[in-house]
Amino acid sequence: MSVRIAPSVLSADLSRLAEQVAAAAEGGADWIHVDVMDGHFVPNLTFGAPVIRALRKVTDLPLDVHLMVERPEQYIEEFAELGAAVFTFHPEATVHVQRQLAQVREHGMLAGLALNPATPLGRIEEVTDDLDLVLVMSVNPGYGGQSYIPHATDKIARVRALLERRGSAAVLEVDGGITTATIGEAWRAGARAFVAGTAVFGEPDPAAAVRALRAQCMERA
Repeated sequence: MSVRIAPSVLSADLSRLAEQVAAAAEGGADWIHVDVMDGHFVPNLTFGAPVIRALRKVTDLPLDVHLMVERPEQYIEEFAELGAAVFTFHPEATVHVQRQLAQVREHGMLAGLALNPATPLGRIEEVTDDLDLVLVMSVNPGYGGQSYIPHATDKIARVRALLERRGSAAVLEVDGGITTATIGEAWRAGARAFVAGTAVFGEPDPAAAVRALRAQCMERA
């Protein structure tokens, strides 16, 4: 089974962004994860269009963009034009979720929904057929470097069961506290894509860190 490792530039040294992304790519990273926060939906303000534009210039890897913002629909066209490959948002952040998922696909991106720790699976159940990706947050979003919430494992397993029951090929991704100590647990529960920030860019050798994360999954394949 395939494993996707998506290093998050939230934890990268932005003064060496191109160098750090290149190191992650050397280690076999599949996607580059970009956390977009507006300071309203979550209590932090991070990246926007300028960083996505800069990343597109320094890497050919798909950009996995996670919007923790109010009204994510206002970014769909712009981020597609900038070269985002995956566009994931939170169902609480907009009214017409299915409409926004359809628009994401119409603009050539994979459409994803993110589930916060307290967000029930029912928020994705009615739009499963419109999803290319489900992102389970294993921390409360807003900041990097947090610890994996143990009961996220059960939620991952329940999302996997829902996707299989509906015959969905959507990617099941996990974000939050992913390290070599936790990735195996999330893999066994059914996740197949993993966002890792500190576990990659907080290490002296990001390439080796990416390989170590993948190895923890392959050993359990």
